[in-house]
Amino acid sequence: MGIEQQREKFNINESMVRKWRKQEDDLRQVKKTKQSFRGNKARWPQLEDKLEQWVVEQRAASRSVSTVTIRMKATALARDMTIDEFRGGPSWCFRFMKRRNLSIRTRTTVSQQLPKDYQEKLVTFRAYCKNKITEKKIRPEHITNMDEVPLTFDIPVNRTVEKTGTSTVSVRTTGNEKSSFTVVLACQANGQKLPPMIIFKRKTLPKENFPAGVVIKASPKGWMDEEKMSEWLREIYVKRPGGFFHTAPSLLIYDSMRAHITDAVKKKVKQTNSELAVIPGGLTKELQPLDIGVNRAFKARLRAAWEQWMTEGEHTFTKTGRQRRATYATICQWIVDAWADISVSTVVKAFTKAGIISELPGNSSDTDSDNDEREPGRLDAVVAQLFNSDTEEEEFEGFVDGE
Repeated sequence: MGIEQQREKFNINESMVRKWRKQEDDLRQVKKTKQSFRGNKARWPQLEDKLEQWVVEQRAASRSVSTVTIRMKATALARDMTIDEFRGGPSWCFRFMKRRNLSIRTRTTVSQQLPKDYQEKLVTFRAYCKNKITEKKIRPEHITNMDEVPLTFDIPVNRTVEKTGTSTVSVRTTGNEKSSFTVVLACQANGQKLPPMIIFKRKTLPKENFPAGVVIKASPKGWMDEEKMSEWLREIYVKRPGGFFHTAPSLLIYDSMRAHITDAVKKKVKQTNSELAVIPGGLTKELQPLDIGVNRAFKARLRAAWEQWMTEGEHTFTKTGRQRRATYATICQWIVDAWADISVSTVVKAFTKAGIISELPGNSSDTDSDNDEREPGRLDAVVAQLFNSDTEEEEFEGFVDGE
């Protein structure tokens, strides 16, 4: 049957018949429920060809590939190809993956279990903090939250972009994904951040040139203990702006890890003219500003730095061909950069969400620069499985008021 006969029989335009003939192969393979081919044509097919090949090469070498690294690579390719109008946002990334038959494998995570009386403890803790702030006239720049973040030298993802249907999915690392260390972070309710302290699992300090803006420590366990807690108070907390002479009353908030609540540590905190508020066990996800809105963004930036180093950095290898991990100095630089990149509004919003303070003037909760590029339905799942920074070791036994 010719085109003219088909047009007359079905009462359709001649151009439509010609279009269907060109799409015959695609139409025969498409699902019967699909009604159109809208929105699936690439604007920059050559860029996507190169990008797909790069993904295939990375996966062939068992390197992890996240949507973040895809967007970074795409931006670099667009720059090399002088495509000025390319933006490479989250929506484009997922359309690209759909066009190229790429998908993400996801692992479910187990959330922190809340205590039975958590509502009562939430109200009591927040009331305690607000009463101390009002009674002592504590200003936002003297309200500090501290938390330990456990990290590893390799930060591989448990999900990676891969061709749909692949039976085996491996991720390349340097073999140090279980070699851990600790980063101690602290921030204030006015949005300021104190220098991070890094505790490496060593007996002596590494002999490397470390970047400025970070305090390096060594410990056989690589974790916070009473000695390191005292050093943090002396070298970071006391040296915060306005903290050296202890003239202004302060509030220090942290969880109930054993090293935080020894008598010696409590005494040192009191000597700094600070009130101590210990978060009840199991409630850091509700009451600790760092856990609520800061650690996640910090660790996402660290992972992006590690992924970029794995794919683009200069590497050395052992005689057996094993890739060496990043140096201590390199890791410290990643930490300094990631911490510096956390915005003031992110920190202030975290204190507000924790119920410690009311929102400060000039810090709108609708404009958070660290969350503008959140990938719809994806980023939360990516970051939720990074690391668990919860460190409580025992049940909360009351505030330290009067001690």
